[in-house]
Amino acid sequence: MLDLKSSEGTVSGYLATPGTGSGPGVLVLHAWWGLNDVFKSVCDRLATKGFIAFAPDLYHGAVASTIDEAEKVMSQLKPETAWEDIVRSARGLQTHPKVRGKRLGAIGFSMGAYWSLRLGEELPADMAAIVVFYGTGDGKHAHTQAALLGHFAEKDPYESAESVRDFEKVLRTHGKNVEIHTYPGTTHWFFEKDRPDAYDPKATEIAWQRTVQFLTTHLGGKKS
Repeated sequence: MLDLKSSEGTVSGYLATPGTGSGPGVLVLHAWWGLNDVFKSVCDRLATKGFIAFAPDLYHGAVASTIDEAEKVMSQLKPETAWEDIVRSARGLQTHPKVRGKRLGAIGFSMGAYWSLRLGEELPADMAAIVVFYGTGDGKHAHTQAALLGHFAEKDPYESAESVRDFEKVLRTHGKNVEIHTYPGTTHWFFEKDRPDAYDPKATEIAWQRTVQFLTTHLGGKKS
C-alpha cells in the first residue's frame, strides 16, 4: 500500500508503475468488495502495458469476501469521503513524476463504475477515457468529455439489459464517444477471478484486450 500525495491531500491505495519510463495515469476503482488482490492485479497488468495505475482504498483497509460482508461495509462508506479520496487520487496521479500528460483514464468495477462515471461528469477536463464493468452510474453524463467503454454481463441481477440500453442511449443522445459490449452467458463479476460462481476466463480476456486497446488509443500507452 502507498500514500499518494497531491495538493489536495493524501490517499492510501495501491500504485503500479512500469519498470522504466513514463506513461499515462489510470485510476482503478474497486467494486464493493474493497481493494482486494483482483483490483491490485489490474494495476499491475496496466503497468506492464506502460500505464501508471493507482487504486485508492475507498474502505480504508476493510475487505469483504461475501455479499453480506460487502453490503455491510459499503453501507458504512461515506460518499463525500470516498469522493474526496478519488479526487485526491486523480490530482496525485496528475502530479506523479512518472505520469505523462494531465488527462487520465479510469476503470471502475460495479460500485467503482459509478465513481468512474462521476469523475467524467464532474472533472470533464481531466478525464480522457473511462472504462466501466457492469455498472451504469446515475444517468448524468451531459458534461462528460471522455470516451467511454462499457463491459456488461448478459444475465445480471444488478444491471438489467434495459438499464444498459438506457445507459448507451443517454450517452449517444449527448453525442458521447461510447462503445458497449455485452458478454454472452456471463453474470455480474465475470471479470473477477476470486468469484468462482461468476468468473468467465474467455470473456475476461476479451474484455481485457479491448480495455488495453481503448486506453492505448485514448491515452497513449507504451512507447517503444
